[in-house]
Amino acid sequence: MKLAIIGGGSTYTPELVDGFARLRDQLPVEQLALVDPDQARLDAVGAISRRILAKQGHPGEVLATSDVAAGIEGADAVLFQLRVGGQAARNVDETLPLDFCCVGQETTGAGGLAKALRTVPVVLELAEQVRKHAPNARIVDFTNPVGIVTRALLDAGHDAVGLCNVAIGFQRRFAAAAGVTPDQVSLDHVGLNHLTWIRGVRVAGEERLDEIIAEQGAEIAGSLHLPARILGELHAIPSYYLRYFYEHDAVVKELKESESRAEQVAAMERQLIEMYNDPSVDEKPELLAKRGGAFYSEAAVELIASLTAPADEPDVRVVNMRNNGTLPFLSDDTVIEVAAEVGANGIKAIPQPPLPAHMRGLIAHVSAYEELALDAAIHGGRDRVVQALLAHPLIGQYDLANRLGDALIAANEKFLPWA
Repeated sequence: MKLAIIGGGSTYTPELVDGFARLRDQLPVEQLALVDPDQARLDAVGAISRRILAKQGHPGEVLATSDVAAGIEGADAVLFQLRVGGQAARNVDETLPLDFCCVGQETTGAGGLAKALRTVPVVLELAEQVRKHAPNARIVDFTNPVGIVTRALLDAGHDAVGLCNVAIGFQRRFAAAAGVTPDQVSLDHVGLNHLTWIRGVRVAGEERLDEIIAEQGAEIAGSLHLPARILGELHAIPSYYLRYFYEHDAVVKELKESESRAEQVAAMERQLIEMYNDPSVDEKPELLAKRGGAFYSEAAVELIASLTAPADEPDVRVVNMRNNGTLPFLSDDTVIEVAAEVGANGIKAIPQPPLPAHMRGLIAHVSAYEELALDAAIHGGRDRVVQALLAHPLIGQYDLANRLGDALIAANEKFLPWA
């Protein structure tokens, strides 16, 4: 099997490589192609990737190249994990909205829109290369904003599925607390990417959500930086991204008083690249755990293995996919994040019980914003950017949308040919 990673020079990549090495029985990768335009990063990440595989006795070959066509040629699966503009652009996404008293975050709110504007056109160009050079490959998108990017790929006719690590993180957490293996825990996980709730937790086939909220609710809420009582009141466990909606003003105040996540990550990345360049380092550094993306490698390995396995029985994975009637209050074209049966023959969402009004309302509101954000990313234009901001529940004021829209366009002008 050949697997290509677009954005292979990311400091995340050794996490993936470690997962491929440990889980080789699930995913027998013979060649791993790392594709990235940054040659210095590519050299560093490619070198440590080879050392990780060698230390663990994995026979796979690592190809590190800036030639997209050569990297993806004949691939069975292509994983997208790119960041247009790097951490510098992310820093703008996280800080500029704060000047307007709006949350600064790379996937949520105005920052998420800016990232979509920069990212979608690049991803679509790369996907056309995949169509040409690896026509049978499945595209797995880990590039944020995952929901918008995945919809762009699907609308363009690509065989694509989106991946996020939120669900697998909760699954691993509940499995550890129950003292069982992760495959004994399944989640009723529903929503949009970075806007999800867990409405059920089955451990060895037994529903345990109420018990988990009663016994672990305070601890879970603390890790989400939300009041403990909210889990019981919602009768669900929200993802940590819901805090940007449930406590927006408090988050804005905190972000104004602290260093941006982009600045923190940029500092970590400098250290990681130094480590990757050290020929004595042959395993993923502990620092990588602070970089983010917990269980990223396991999620990617499991999903790609399910997509490429010849077995008739599909696996259940949480993915970003077309709605196609799963949530009846959304259009079929919407991309949602739910548990689905995933196999070589396709992806089928697991039917969902009706959602309560507070979930339906917020999902529908953000889904409308995402539709407009994608339109702005593909076609450009100030009016489209402003309309997307006006539709977002965290912005939604005409004057604010106009001022913020102008600021976002000016800050990202070099990435937007139409600006």
